[in-house]
Amino acid sequence: MVKRRALILLEGNPRGNGLLYAKVAQRLGLHPITLASDPAQFGYLAAEGLEAIRIDTGDTELLMRECARLRGTYEIAGITSVLEAAYGKVAELCRHFDLPGPNPLAIERCCDKCVQRHLLAQAGIPMPAYRIAEEAADIQFAVAELGFPVIAKPAVGSGSRGVRLCRNAKELAEHTTHLLGGKHEWQSGPTILIEEFAQGPYYCAYTMGDVFIGVAAAEFDPPPHFVYRETTFPALLSEADQGRIADISLNCLRVLGLLWGPANIELRWTKRGPVVIEVNPRMAGAPDPQLIELAYGIDLIGEHIKLIVGDKWEINRSQSLDAASRNLVADRDGILDWIQGVSEAAAVPGVTEVKLHMDSKTPIIRKGDARDLLGRVVAAAPSRARTEAILQRAVNLIRWSISSSSVDGE
Repeated sequence: MVKRRALILLEGNPRGNGLLYAKVAQRLGLHPITLASDPAQFGYLAAEGLEAIRIDTGDTELLMRECARLRGTYEIAGITSVLEAAYGKVAELCRHFDLPGPNPLAIERCCDKCVQRHLLAQAGIPMPAYRIAEEAADIQFAVAELGFPVIAKPAVGSGSRGVRLCRNAKELAEHTTHLLGGKHEWQSGPTILIEEFAQGPYYCAYTMGDVFIGVAAAEFDPPPHFVYRETTFPALLSEADQGRIADISLNCLRVLGLLWGPANIELRWTKRGPVVIEVNPRMAGAPDPQLIELAYGIDLIGEHIKLIVGDKWEINRSQSLDAASRNLVADRDGILDWIQGVSEAAAVPGVTEVKLHMDSKTPIIRKGDARDLLGRVVAAAPSRARTEAILQRAVNLIRWSISSSSVDGE
């Protein structure tokens, strides 16, 4: 009897690519199985009737035993994750079961922003000046050398959690006290990266292996936090400027040993040209893969899954549109009383997605990161001006009410 081919997904993401990976896997003839510490938090698993297994995904030995058990029923064709925090475990499992996958050491080094910075600096990659701090004295030395303003952020993490622009000593003291005082949930030891605030337009480059795909531009809500407001793909760049970003991005991947699978590289275009803010050794979060598919016709998730299971993959453009997403961001703490106009916004010609992340009566405690998002709207059209007009028309139709309430946060 031929065993059914399965794709193992470590953890999921209710706001991001979790469901997309499962659905694309099914389309490619694979059976997706999600291993998660708490499958119930990913509502799409039950809603779509997807197989899920509760397991401690932080325990590598336990994961190995569970995958070995599953091999009695399925042919495990590949293992991956949509979460950066689980990607190191993915690399270890792929190595253990002799499956295609990223280099475990490269993933470990890249996910530690301090190690990543050190390796890129040694290679002469342009990036902001930085210092590493583990206690208050280190922070004072860092600021004395860098000056204000600075960015202070955890060495390990994603989704802009714990990232803040500090313009003076008071703001820096408040934020580092928050990070080191037990309020921040650390994924590793409490190490802070203090870096020069690189000012200029923000871009994100997307790659698959050694193939450069393109560049998106994004805007954030006002500082001190970095909450994405809008992302557009492709960015309006000259061929020469895009070439500079491509060269720097691929050089980063070579230095970090990441020339397998998807990656995304964040940059700022400063007075001295593009500087690297961060290299992420994984698929970009939603809706970036959708924007790439809308704009270029490239199913990046599908091609990634083909790579994972050892099938032939390729990156070929089949169309040229302008795609953009606008996030709906909570403007206050409280209780989300209601949100209206979603169906009307979805009906606007050119809108491809309206997705809500929160239900009515949900408590809102703003964190200054991706958790503040109420939802998003995605649109695409043959021109940038048309896409912007569609997006604005749709967003104008969506309204919500947040009532003041006493809610406890971090």
